[in-house]
Amino acid sequence: MSLKKYDKKVAVIFAILTMLFFIAAITSRDFLDWSFTRHQNQLSWYIRPLFLIPFCFFAFKKSWAGISITIFCIFTSMFWFPEPQSVNKQVEQFLAYEIDYLTGDWNVAKIMMTLLVPISLFLLGMGFWRKSLWIGLSVLIMIAIGKIMWSILSAGESGNSIIIPAIIGLLICVVLIYWGYKKLGERDKTISK
Repeated sequence: MSLKKYDKKVAVIFAILTMLFFIAAITSRDFLDWSFTRHQNQLSWYIRPLFLIPFCFFAFKKSWAGISITIFCIFTSMFWFPEPQSVNKQVEQFLAYEIDYLTGDWNVAKIMMTLLVPISLFLLGMGFWRKSLWIGLSVLIMIAIGKIMWSILSAGESGNSIIIPAIIGLLICVVLIYWGYKKLGERDKTISK
């Protein structure tokens, strides 16, 4: 219970750190290149969707700090792994497209498209905050489909490189979130008796 009183303060700290990371990524080409060189390691592609599991858990538990820390981890996990020895050509091309996207001109359409990321995370969080498994899972599925569609439609054939990590991540997330939701529901029923 004592940690609960620091919940919003910790959340603000990690929200600021996330914003600083984002600002560094779009304003420092050296930092962006360093991050994306390490992001070529596809382990980061497989781990990133899995952070949606704790994100959903913390939304279910109504923990602002947990949500904020998880978002920070999602963003920074792109450079947690070492630069790979060899890189798949499609992966290289797709990440080059993402760098161009981030460093290119920003217009209203691009801003609106990019805002879909925080909006979708907000909707995902709200689904589990309100303890609606089906809304939460529906949003999660839409996030995965949206990421795959955006990748293929925007980056062309290199966008196909995201399909397998996205589908594997989605399946693991759906199974574990469904299982966790049921377990938490059973535990809450037991506690309330």
